[in-house]
Amino acid sequence: MGIWFIVPAVVAAFCAVILGLILRAVGGRTSRKRAVGFFHPYTNDGGGGERVLWCAVRAIQEEIPDLDCLVYTGDHDATPQSLAARAVDRFGVTLLSPVKVVHLYKRKWIEETTYPHFTMIGQSLGSMYLAWEALCKFTPLYYFDTSGYAFTYPLARLFGCKVICYTHYPTISTDMLSRVSQRHLMYNNDASIAKSVWLSRCKMIYYTFFSWLYGIVGSCTHLAMVNSSWTKSHIEKLWGVSDCIKRVYPPCDTSGLQVLPLKRPAEIPVIISVAQFRPEKAHGLQLEAFSVAVKRLDSSLPKPRLQFVGSCRNKSDEERLQMLKDKAIELNVNEQVEFHKNVTYRDLVGLLGAAVAGIHSMTDEHFGISVVEYMAAGAIPIAHNSAGPKMDIVLDEDGEQTGFLACTVEEYADAILRVIGMPETERLTMAAAARRRATRFSEQRFYDDFKDAVRPILSHRSR
Repeated sequence: MGIWFIVPAVVAAFCAVILGLILRAVGGRTSRKRAVGFFHPYTNDGGGGERVLWCAVRAIQEEIPDLDCLVYTGDHDATPQSLAARAVDRFGVTLLSPVKVVHLYKRKWIEETTYPHFTMIGQSLGSMYLAWEALCKFTPLYYFDTSGYAFTYPLARLFGCKVICYTHYPTISTDMLSRVSQRHLMYNNDASIAKSVWLSRCKMIYYTFFSWLYGIVGSCTHLAMVNSSWTKSHIEKLWGVSDCIKRVYPPCDTSGLQVLPLKRPAEIPVIISVAQFRPEKAHGLQLEAFSVAVKRLDSSLPKPRLQFVGSCRNKSDEERLQMLKDKAIELNVNEQVEFHKNVTYRDLVGLLGAAVAGIHSMTDEHFGISVVEYMAAGAIPIAHNSAGPKMDIVLDEDGEQTGFLACTVEEYADAILRVIGMPETERLTMAAAARRRATRFSEQRFYDDFKDAVRPILSHRSR
């Protein structure tokens, strides 16, 4: 008998919660501030996404100076002054005025470590919870996602925001579905699943369902800027809103790097790798290829040096960096390998200016800012033969080769040896062609294309 009293109580409580959420969202709609809120929970990741954030802020400040810009961040030590200083120190971007900061305290719900299994759906739902905190604290006219959290878009629409996003890569892609279907082993498809037909089929169902959800939430955006031809083709297929999608190449610091001399010190050829210490960056492959190249190196040629330059977001990245150092010892190349963590922008420029080649090995890298930076600095790129580097970046310029594409350890080792053994005149010719190619992805090009894309939305609502 008592159960009949419990059921209505539970239903009433559930309805009360839903009603409370709706009223909260309605309250947010009526109290929207004339501002652009950038949803960027990690403002210390040091990668290309953070560069896009600060360049986007700068572009909006130039376009509409009286429109406030604020950043939603989970970094509790972030202040308007520290973020403005970081934009200059790490990326050479000077903001016209410091951004406002809204601190978030629910960031653990988007950490991959929070979800040992079903990570994608867990992080996606967690991002909605985090965005709820953000929008309840401050509801802007324009909600701008620069970190790829598409599941937050319907929520921002509920709060009455115009939704703009800059998408670096789709959370899921047809390539990912294909790899699971073909049972390929990769960082996001571990051996226990790849070896099992049944588990692979279950994961295919999960991925298919997730891609359907991803398409629904992604279609809630008013404007989606994407960073490459590869990303554009995938987002168009998944979201089905091709009219709202604009390709805007990310800002690459080509002007600051192009003043570097193309000639390099002759004593020790330096190969540089610039990337966050994340699993998908495949630093281990680079190290193995370098080891193979050193073993095959002609005795008449100088031994090269490999420099890893990157940032660590969390403890997992720190552990990954230590594993890389241990692997260098295991491969007996530790005396020829250097590790530079969380370097300043000025130091990065100095390192790039001394490198003869830059190596990149992420499969399906959506764009590849580091590859463009190599080219602008005069370092010949050795990039993965897929996605952004293959489709947009490492292409011939005026009929001249601009770099090398590779997939396997042997192919990377061959490319390293080609660069090291290349006559100086040939290297200078290729480096010059690569530098010309890099101008297509300049910071100024980003500002121009970005402003053209956002102007119709911002001008309509900012009068």
